[in-house]
Amino acid sequence: MGDRADRCQRRVRDIRRAAALAAYALVLVASLVGAQQPAAPVPAERLAAREWFRNAGFGMFIHWGVYSQLARGEWVMQDQSIPIPTYEWLASSFNPIRFDAREWVSLAKSAGVRYITITSRHHDGFAMFATQANKYNIVDWTPFKRDPLKELSDECQRQGIKLFFYYSQLDWHHPDYFPRGGTGKASGRPNSGDWNNYITFMNTQLTELLTHYGPIGGIWFDGMWDKPDADWHLADTYALIHRLQPAALIVPNHHKAPMPDEDVQTFEQDLPGANSAGFNTTTVGALPLETSLTMNNSWGFTITDKNWKSTKELVGFLVRAAGANANLLLNIGPRPDGTIQPEAAQRLRDVGVWLVSHGTAIYNTRGGPISPRPWGVTTQRGDTVFVHLLRWQDQSITIPAIAATVTHAATLGVGGSVTFTQTAAGVTLTLPEAPAADEPDHIIVLTTTKSPPRR
Repeated sequence: MGDRADRCQRRVRDIRRAAALAAYALVLVASLVGAQQPAAPVPAERLAAREWFRNAGFGMFIHWGVYSQLARGEWVMQDQSIPIPTYEWLASSFNPIRFDAREWVSLAKSAGVRYITITSRHHDGFAMFATQANKYNIVDWTPFKRDPLKELSDECQRQGIKLFFYYSQLDWHHPDYFPRGGTGKASGRPNSGDWNNYITFMNTQLTELLTHYGPIGGIWFDGMWDKPDADWHLADTYALIHRLQPAALIVPNHHKAPMPDEDVQTFEQDLPGANSAGFNTTTVGALPLETSLTMNNSWGFTITDKNWKSTKELVGFLVRAAGANANLLLNIGPRPDGTIQPEAAQRLRDVGVWLVSHGTAIYNTRGGPISPRPWGVTTQRGDTVFVHLLRWQDQSITIPAIAATVTHAATLGVGGSVTFTQTAAGVTLTLPEAPAADEPDHIIVLTTTKSPPRR
């Protein structure tokens, strides 16, 4: 009996071991088969949205929230180690009574931007929209009692501007943002939390943004770099976004190479691949590209920051972004009363004036046949090549060879013909006169044919 029992037990163990190995083998095979499956094709409406984004050229970034009241930038809660109770008191006094959505969108329109990206929630965790996920929002927590994002959404639809919502994955306020990341450690939260609850909270707010504000351009994510090794459940969140609004684009500011189901690769304070800022990736993928830029040195309103870039510098950034096949997302940081600083507003209008006469070389173009040079860049639309002379003060210039025959050359805006000579070594352009020193961008329009140049 004992031997028989032992044999039976051994046989049961063997059967279980064999079953476990078989199950593992099935999982392994399934994972290998899954890994070999091609990625699902991108739906046509999302491809169309990506193409629209590529053609847009120019967007306006808006950093605005409770932090604007302290006038020391959007990181003031972190930089000044402000605990949650103090910051909540600050939030309770936020009352931007001079906010006017029509004025903001009209300014964007006059600047020539095609889309606006605004902070719906920054790292401080305060929602600038009406959310049911918690009471920590501009409608329930402040005397303002209005939803500025709804007003902005309605006005954007009226004026034909696409609206994107910036959404911070990082949160210095929510107790379930745990384990903590590299920032927000002075907020005074208990050393505990439920990460899955936090993911659910985020997805609840994203659902609201995607269902209560009409068609939006997309979601611009930021903050994942605070916890680079965490499981952010990106597949679930991305699927949620694309299910609720199939044409909404996902724009992640994670400073990494593109990940599955993302739609735009964005670079902070940098041209694609340059990494002059020190934290962006040098990998440039095949998605539409964007570069975000501050107008001075700050994203959020900083009252002491007077280091404004000139209109000429801003046009130069816009042109160099276009030459790198990217949009420029130019930032403003409105004041706590809801008004926009006059210096920022004037620069936006000035860029808009320049785009009226030169926008054809920016909108609906791609990076041109010549890679960026110290003197400038090229952009292209079909058989038309735009040569942007940003740093050139001589009357003639020889640009590298292009794989097409130049049939005509003229100065954009002025319309005067430009004499040219094309050889296998390049194209020499002789202008009627040298570019003016204060000219933001002297553009020469080359009309070409597909046939290669004669040698």
